Amino acid sequence: MGQKGERKMKKKMSVKAIVSIGMLSSIAYLLMLLNFPLPPFPNFLFIDFSDIPALIAALIFGPVAGILVEFFKNALNYIATGSATGVPVGHIANFLAGILFVLPTYYVYNKMRTRKGMTLALIVGTLIMAVMMSLLNYLFILPAYTSLLKFPDMRNLVVPAILPFNILKGIIMSSIFMLLFIRMQSWINKLTTIKSA
Repeated sequence: MGQKGERKMKKKMSVKAIVSIGMLSSIAYLLMLLNFPLPPFPNFLFIDFSDIPALIAALIFGPVAGILVEFFKNALNYIATGSATGVPVGHIANFLAGILFVLPTYYVYNKMRTRKGMTLALIVGTLIMAVMMSLLNYLFILPAYTSLLKFPDMRNLVVPAILPFNILKGIIMSSIFMLLFIRMQSWINKLTTIKSA
């Protein structure tokens, strides 16, 4: 294939990537609206499955695509629903949790492109997300809610509530994603091969 043909193919792929990122961001936004609490945990902790489209975007188009999906879904949600604090603290937390789950999963899977590799990648992504979000909640997110909404100091909830919640969230999300991945693996690998060619 000549240089002209390669440029044409790359341009076609970039347009496809932009359209796909837009579509996956819209799906992620809709999934974000379908959030729900888990009864054993405090009622301000909600689970949704909006990180799954971001992970698909990262696997096909690279880590920047996953980050963009996480950004756009939160931006859309903030525009549509606003924030009780006036500052998008919850949306920033959701964005950080998303990229802390998606990026480690992406990088580990890229080293082991098998179902076992994806299983390991999802475990790593879940653990990194859960631990890092516990630290971020303790240092920044919960103090922001205390400051902006005059809530009592909730940092004592990090270990008994926020850490196990994020681990459970990661397990549920990973289980659903694996059901999709089993059916989509060859398609994802094919698109990734075309992109990197």
